Amino acid sequence: MLWTIFAILLVLWLLGIVTGITLNGYIHILLVLAVIVLIIKLFQGGSTAK
Repeated sequence: MLWTIFAILLVLWLLGIVTGITLNGYIHILLVLAVIVLIIKLFQGGSTAK
């Protein structure tokens, strides 16, 4: 689930960079959210490994 959210946010961010529409910096918030989701997923995945 988190990987899906990460992928969607990352694609939306890249789309914003390519089109040049920054919407007053909101598109960069998507990048930050995508990185946060990735970090959370990495921590959760690391804690389940034996």
